[in-house]
Order: sequence, then C-alpha cells, then structure tokens
Amino acid sequence: MNDKITVIGAGMMGGAIVKSLLKSGYQGKITAVDIRPERLQEQEKLGASTSTDNRKAAADANILFIVVKPGDVKKVLSEVRDEVKGKLVISVAATVPLKFVKKFIPNAKTVRIMPNVGALVQASYTAYCCDENVTKEDKEKVKTLLNMMGICEEVDEKYMDAITALSGSGPGYLSIIIEALMYAGLKVGLPRNIALTSAAQTVLGTGKLVIELQEHPAKIKDMVTTPGGTTIEAIYELEGSQIRQSLMRAVGEAAKKSQLIREQLGFNAE
Repeated sequence: MNDKITVIGAGMMGGAIVKSLLKSGYQGKITAVDIRPERLQEQEKLGASTSTDNRKAAADANILFIVVKPGDVKKVLSEVRDEVKGKLVISVAATVPLKFVKKFIPNAKTVRIMPNVGALVQASYTAYCCDENVTKEDKEKVKTLLNMMGICEEVDEKYMDAITALSGSGPGYLSIIIEALMYAGLKVGLPRNIALTSAAQTVLGTGKLVIELQEHPAKIKDMVTTPGGTTIEAIYELEGSQIRQSLMRAVGEAAKKSQLIREQLGFNAE
C-alpha cells in the first residue's frame, strides 16, 4: 500500500497517526499539515513531508485524515471540498457524526474513527464506521492503516460516544491506576523506577492476556488468586472500595459529555 496520505492537524493525535504509520513502515508519502511551525518540525524529523496549505495538501493526497478540534471541522472541510471528490476522508474529530462530515464533502468517501494516544506506540484501540460510499476495497485500506496503529474494529456509529468515553479517554483513567500502583510500590519500599515500570508493564501484560487469550478478565484474576495467598488479600481490600463504581461512573459521564459537546456545536441540527 503506497497511497499518498495527508494528515490535517499535527497535534497530539495527528502527530501520533503520522508517527505510527512511519514507524510501521508505511511506504507511501505522508504529509502533515498544521499552522504551527514547531509541530511541522517534529513531523519532518520523523520523515514526513509538511505543509501549511490544507487545500494543496488535500489535492495531492489519495487519503485524507482530518485531525482537528470539532469546532474547526466545518472550516477545514469547506476548504478541501473540491479537492477530495472520490477520495477517502477519515475524520478523527470526536463527537462529529458522519452526516455532518458528508454535508460538506458529499462526493468523498467518508470514515469516522476514534483512536487513542496508544497510537504513539502502535497500541491504540481504534473503532471506525463508514458511509455507504465506502467500498470493500476502501475498507481494507482503512483496516490496514488502522492496524498499523494498534488494533481496529468496525462498529455502528451509535456506539461512538460510548467508545470515545471508554477507549478514547481510557488512557487517562489507566494512567491514574498506574500512578496509584506506583505509589503503592513506593509505600511498600520499592525504588521509584522499579515501582513505575512494574506497574505499567503489569497493566500492559494484563491487557495482552485478555486480548490474546480471549478470556474474561475474571478468568485472568482467577489465574493469579490462590487460597490464602497475597492476591486474595489484596482483592478483598479492593472489593471493599468503590473502584468499580467509580470507573463505571467516569465512563458514563464522559459519554454524556460527548453527546453534550455535539449538541452545543450544533452537529445534530445540521
């Protein structure tokens, strides 16, 4: 696969996409577009081409990633409207529905995705949904690109708010858990670097166990819980806390916020 790719918006997520594709060995040309010179300098160091001209970069691409804030999507789509006819346009803007994107670029083939910053290390979970013009061949291209960033899964668009709340924001929640485990390690006497690395790797390894073994988390928990052992003692303490409810409430509130942002920006009405 060697399509020309343009990524409009080279901030945290746009930069992660560029870096992930390059690190995964993508053979085609990748152009990063942004108005901030320092962001473009970072992308040039990685090996990407750069531009400050949305329209020109879109015209030169076969596949376009739109990675801007929800409030800027309309402006960017209006700029590139005539340059994306028949092309794949992948929107990474949270809360923005496909019908809104399609309104401004009706002749493009549009895809909406929700990755997370795990893309920086090829470990994102990315959900995606497509409009009716996206062909089977197009979907294979999308899957190939998204799998370079981690793993991907096609979903119904109605689930995107929930996915934004769960996996899109998920690194924020898990960072709190890793930090808490690190402090727990410090409390029992571990050096800081050992406490942090062991906590982070344990979270990473547990996730891989669930995915690669295709086991329920309860099964993984049972694998390390022996009668009268250390794990059951710790689990007893955790079950007395509100950690489950807190995480469930956090995701619920994040999903509501996603819906609210969409309503406030008028995406439902347009």
